[in-house]
Amino acid sequence: MAPAAAVSGAGADESNRLKREVARVLDECRASLAVHPRKLRELAALRSSSSSGGGGQGRFLPAFCIAIMPLFDLARRSAGSDRAARFVAAFASALASADGGGDGFLEGFLRFLVNASGAAHRPARFRACQIISEIIMRLPDDAEVGDEIWDEVIDCMKIRVQDKIPAIRTFAVRALARFASDGEDGGILDLFLETLDTEQNAEVRKVIVLSLPPSNATLESVIGSTLDVSESVRRAAYSVLSTKFPLQSLSIKQRTTLLHRGLSDRSSHVNNECLKMLKDEWLVKHCNGEVINLLRFLDVETYESVGGSVMAVLLKDGVLRVQDGQSIRQYLSRNGDNEAEQASNIQLMDAEVALYWKIMCKQLQAEAQAKGSEAATTTGAEAAVYASEASDKNDLLDIVLPSTITDYVDLVKAHLSAGPNYHFASRQLLLLGEMLDFSDTMNRKIASSFLHELLKRPLDHEVDDDGNQIAIGDGVSLGGDKEWAKAVAELSKKVHSSVGEFEMVISTVVEELARPCRERTADFMQWMHCLAVTGLLLENTSTLRNLQGKAIEPSELLQSLLLPAAKQNHVDVQRAALRCLCLLGLLENRPNTELVQQLRLSFINGPDLVSAMACKALIDLVTWHGPQSIDQAIGIELPDASNEKSQFTPVDISDLNGDDLNIGILDLLFSGFHKDDWEFSLEGDNHDNVPTILGEGFAKILLLSDNFTSISADLHAIILAQLVRLYFSEETKELERLKQCLSVFFQHYPALSDKHKAKSTDQASKSPESASNEADVSNNFDISEEGLAIRIAVEVVNCPDKKTAAGKAYALALCKVAVLLRFRQSEQKAIKCMRGLVNSLAALVASDKDLMKELAQMSARLGSLDAYPEEELPQDEIDAIFKKLGLDGGFKLDTNQAMPPTPAPRSVRAAAPSRRRTKRAPSSSDESDADGEEVNLPATSASRVPATPSMTGARPQRASKATALSKMSARPAAISSEDESDDQSDVTSEEDEESS
Repeated sequence: MAPAAAVSGAGADESNRLKREVARVLDECRASLAVHPRKLRELAALRSSSSSGGGGQGRFLPAFCIAIMPLFDLARRSAGSDRAARFVAAFASALASADGGGDGFLEGFLRFLVNASGAAHRPARFRACQIISEIIMRLPDDAEVGDEIWDEVIDCMKIRVQDKIPAIRTFAVRALARFASDGEDGGILDLFLETLDTEQNAEVRKVIVLSLPPSNATLESVIGSTLDVSESVRRAAYSVLSTKFPLQSLSIKQRTTLLHRGLSDRSSHVNNECLKMLKDEWLVKHCNGEVINLLRFLDVETYESVGGSVMAVLLKDGVLRVQDGQSIRQYLSRNGDNEAEQASNIQLMDAEVALYWKIMCKQLQAEAQAKGSEAATTTGAEAAVYASEASDKNDLLDIVLPSTITDYVDLVKAHLSAGPNYHFASRQLLLLGEMLDFSDTMNRKIASSFLHELLKRPLDHEVDDDGNQIAIGDGVSLGGDKEWAKAVAELSKKVHSSVGEFEMVISTVVEELARPCRERTADFMQWMHCLAVTGLLLENTSTLRNLQGKAIEPSELLQSLLLPAAKQNHVDVQRAALRCLCLLGLLENRPNTELVQQLRLSFINGPDLVSAMACKALIDLVTWHGPQSIDQAIGIELPDASNEKSQFTPVDISDLNGDDLNIGILDLLFSGFHKDDWEFSLEGDNHDNVPTILGEGFAKILLLSDNFTSISADLHAIILAQLVRLYFSEETKELERLKQCLSVFFQHYPALSDKHKAKSTDQASKSPESASNEADVSNNFDISEEGLAIRIAVEVVNCPDKKTAAGKAYALALCKVAVLLRFRQSEQKAIKCMRGLVNSLAALVASDKDLMKELAQMSARLGSLDAYPEEELPQDEIDAIFKKLGLDGGFKLDTNQAMPPTPAPRSVRAAAPSRRRTKRAPSSSDESDADGEEVNLPATSASRVPATPSMTGARPQRASKATALSKMSARPAAISSEDESDDQSDVTSEEDEESS
């Protein structure tokens, strides 16, 4: 027994010695990373010596694990402890190389870490996951580790991805990242994608995005992360797209979407990351530095704005400049003997080349003007420098542009003659004309002749199988394209810059085109062409006085062209005519009677596309002239100012006679919401439909309500309720433009509607006698504001995603709408139902103090309207209300509960340590580290909250007494708030701890 005991004692001494030596090395590694290489060699030698001494691996591994145990108990995460953890991981991974003595140390150590990662002690789980992730990231490709231990590690890390501590989840994701790209990843990729959709912590989302391997399955998720609320996640997404996804692997839509988002992001860091992707990867690596090749990857004909943004940022960054020998003149050749041969020798530009030169020339012009302005505002040598720089830019611009107006005209004509495929390039070249000099009489004459040809150029069209002509484009603009019409107008105003000259030239062309129309010999294509030029004229003149005495007078234009065109059988002709009528009406000081009558008639009786154009015209005239002026134009008498209108007059458009003019314009337009057979196409930008136009129009009326004093404030709530119904309507869910417009409206309107809310408060406080008169108006609360408010409240209460940032924002936005809605005293059941719901809303949005005040005011209004405030609403009647509103039942209300108090501000005094310790459970110190940092602090420091320095000074006695009294009175609210915080989710409470 004695020899055995001696051996045992020697082994214990050796183990203790190993533990002390490992601990010493770890302590020395905490100070700096610079000592790590030397300490790795020292620890490796210690391990080798212990193995050669007869104890083998079985003695060093336990001693090593025991020596690093303090790392797993440290509550406070510090730089020193992180250095020690990194050293431990580096040592373990260094032993896993092919020649590293495969005696099972790494496998044994990984099993130790796997066991620690499942511990209830939060710091232990954190440190184990940290070291595992560091080992996996450092392991060489030829590491000899058994598949069995990797399966254990992967299974363990999958569980830790769902851990309630964000930092643990982060390291678990990092540990699994290396296995996600394997063909047999065991569902790691699916786990990442599922977690990314539900993860609330931004750092974890960022690590997931950085860990996703490039594939078709992950591309959409990475692109979706460019819209993340966190700047770091968006930046990480662009980094991944830059390094893992080649330019050719993205579709054109994806490329342009990424550039549009990244270059317009509100964060400069995201802008820079997107620019880095654009410049270093896409331009340099995939396009050999050729910007025109890059533009070809972006389909600038479809996504012109994105191409322009790309050119702008590259010019600002100094990447682009005009190379020697490059010029627009290189596309011109004068080798032919006659005009036909010369034109045929002109080299046509691709869309990308034309856009490149247009933006490049505009940049040169802008730089020259900027330097010229600086030269004019300075003196001396500085002014001379600026003037020289401006001269250089102007000289370079002269070299780039065509040398003569004739060359320029020939270049544009060649592209026009090449057909529709060069329409985009032709428009870019037209815009170059603004930079040319037309001061010479001959130059103006050549350009004027060219413009006359442009204006009289027939609209592009196709012929179907039956021989019918089909116009190409939007059907209302010159050239079928708003941008083309704008380019022609800009060039025309540049050439004809004298006062009234532009109107004189264009009206002359209109008069020529209108002759066959007035003689009734024109076909629909001629009608559309004439109306397109007319629209260009009306859109680019500032007043009708400029048209007086011209080739065609405004009255003649209305009577002989626009009104007859509005009565044509062809839908596109009617649409073009209504657009021109709107433009003419906007130029008039007072709306013309016949013009308004025609627009109303077209809105009521026209086909859906015609009704949409008429609706748009009426909305524009209402917002410009006011509804009162529109009604006066057709002889509707104005109501008595003392008798404010509280409801819209119900109108059935389907059965309405177009000759009935006794209906006010707002009543007529509002009735459009209730017509359920509007047809519209979801193709394109889907905005040419009546619901979208009405929604945008009435939203604009509410936002600009101060300009429309004739609209009763009582109607504001009705309009708002209709807009909310429209937003949540099943029929309009595919109308993206409408949804976007209303979502922006709901964000801005509550801040602008104080007057309306005050009016609603006055109305809600009416006497019982006047309120009882409202009972005869409507008892159908389900289609009134009461039903809308209850639906909104239930939507907020039942929202499944209230803990995320997006969910909270959604709930707050809905509550801001709900407080604007009005209840009638006659609807007692709806009032009681809403009283219970208001309390539930207040509990959910307690963080917004302003909204809490508004909900408190709403609760007070409902309490004053409740005839029997002490009585509760039976559950069967609650269920009946919900059933009538189409809501799921089973919601329990308590109408007698008090409004939750607004959370009182936290005291800056440090909490008493003993009281804090008795309140928390003994094991709570293990659960106090939100991301593996600073837990298990001593009671003298961990339980204290540092006071704000500016509030720790002595206060006057009277102020101190007042503060004490206020805190005593606020104590119940503070207790209530503290109790509520205990009911928060783990994620929410932990993130709050992180921020503190």
